[in-house]
Amino acid sequence: MTVTTSSTITGKRIVRTLGLVAGNVVRTRHLGRDIIAALRNLVGGEIKEYTHLMASARAEAVKRMAAEAEKLGANAVVDVRFTTAQVMAGAAEIVAYGTAVVVEEA
Repeated sequence: MTVTTSSTITGKRIVRTLGLVAGNVVRTRHLGRDIIAALRNLVGGEIKEYTHLMASARAEAVKRMAAEAEKLGANAVVDVRFTTAQVMAGAAEIVAYGTAVVVEEA
C-alpha cells in the first residue's frame, strides 16, 4: 500500500478514485510519563516520552487508514493529511485521512 501526502505517485497513474478514508487513535498520557515530563518542563528541552507517544499514535492512525483503504479495494492513498485535537484533559486524538485510489504503472 502506497501512502503519500502528494496527489500523484511518480511512475503511476490513478485509474480509479474510491473516496475518503480515515484512521484515528485517541491516546492518553501516563502518570509516570507526566511526572518525568513535569521534571523536564522545569529544565527545558524535548519531552521524549510525549514525542514517542505521538509518533506511535500517528503510525497507528496511518495503519488504520490504510486498512480502511484496502477494504475498499485501493492499493494507494493520496493527499494524506493529519490532524490532532484534545478530546479531554490528558487525551488527544490523531486522525490520518486521505483519498483511497487504485493506481497502475504509467
